[in-house]
Amino acid sequence: MANRTENRVFGKRKHQHVLILASGEKIRHMTVRPWMAALTFCFLGTMSIGYLAATTYLVVRDDLIGATMARQARMQYDYEDRIAALRAQLDRLTSRQLLDQQVVERKVEKLLEQQNALFSRHGKLGSLLERAEEQGLQMPEIKQPAIEGTDGEPSGKPRQAALSGGIQAIENLLRDKKPPSAAPIGNALAYAPLRENMADRADRVFSQVTLSLKAVEKEQFARIANLTTDASETAAAMAAIMRRTGVEVETSPTSPEKGLGGPFVEPMTSASAFDASLNELDTALSRLENMRETARALPFGNPAPGRSVTSRFGNRIDPFLGRLALHAGIDFQAETGARVLSTGAGEIIAAGPSGGYGNMVEIDHGQGITTRYGHMSRVLVKIGDKIAAGDVVGLAGSTGRSTGPHVHYEVRREGNAVDPARFLNAGMKLTSYLN
Repeated sequence: MANRTENRVFGKRKHQHVLILASGEKIRHMTVRPWMAALTFCFLGTMSIGYLAATTYLVVRDDLIGATMARQARMQYDYEDRIAALRAQLDRLTSRQLLDQQVVERKVEKLLEQQNALFSRHGKLGSLLERAEEQGLQMPEIKQPAIEGTDGEPSGKPRQAALSGGIQAIENLLRDKKPPSAAPIGNALAYAPLRENMADRADRVFSQVTLSLKAVEKEQFARIANLTTDASETAAAMAAIMRRTGVEVETSPTSPEKGLGGPFVEPMTSASAFDASLNELDTALSRLENMRETARALPFGNPAPGRSVTSRFGNRIDPFLGRLALHAGIDFQAETGARVLSTGAGEIIAAGPSGGYGNMVEIDHGQGITTRYGHMSRVLVKIGDKIAAGDVVGLAGSTGRSTGPHVHYEVRREGNAVDPARFLNAGMKLTSYLN
């Protein structure tokens, strides 16, 4: 029983706090709840904390502002450094591009000068090549080596097409004015390596074109040297053949003098060497032309082609007197009316009856050499006529001191009779050179 009473006292409800507010005759009662007290304490705590935070901010505000400004300054400096690096790289790219452009232009100018020089040389060489063809010299065929095209692949096109392709590639490089495309702006750009410049890209093209121009120049020198050698050898061979007949022809010395000397002079450049080679070729062609003109002028032909010889030069039994006599020429079998041809170019100095020769024609070929054609039935030329080798001077017959129709042919040097067979044999050897 006692325990029950004690428990009741222990579990007794507490009285609530009442807040009485009196205003004149009005009285209000407000019961103070626990949550209201808790809310009040929270509000007061929040206000206190806010007050303390505001006070603390006011105290440390300058330090915070300084740190923020320093951080912003560092960010600005980093950004400016990056911008400066990018600008410096762009300046380097621009200056390098301008420098490469100048280098490329200089290389192109040099290549064009070389190409123009080769074309001008070819113009100078053209007339000499025509003269060489007229003289029957064989033009040396030089194989055109294949060169790499502008894309680096071997090309089998003719050299002129390859040169045009190389020049076209160079012109394309010169027209490419765009700077290298920029990478995205960022840290990588400031430290990105420079791209391959124009000069590096063009070096392959330049090297190929330069090698081609040098090859063309080398071929020109080789062709000139071959033609000069052929012309000199042909002229020397013709001179040797004519010299065996007693004809003196002008020759140039082929062996150097034993005594050598002179002041030191710098070696010739490529241009002067080319001109010197052209002069050598011109001299060789002139000598060959002179040899052929001399060979055509002198009596190296046959007055009666295809006719057999009936009597040779030298002592023989005279058909009229029956004793030994000199036969000063060669007799060719021919029927009356057969054509008699001039054996060389020259001028008619006698045309008509001449004692034992009957109707005779005499031609002056120069260098003291004359030819006579006797016993003709008819003379077709007159004194003073200019004739060429192979022209018809008359018709065969048997006039004068003759036993039958034939062609009597003589060759005389300074008025003295020489064996025409020497000239006929030399003429057969010269035929290949004259034709």
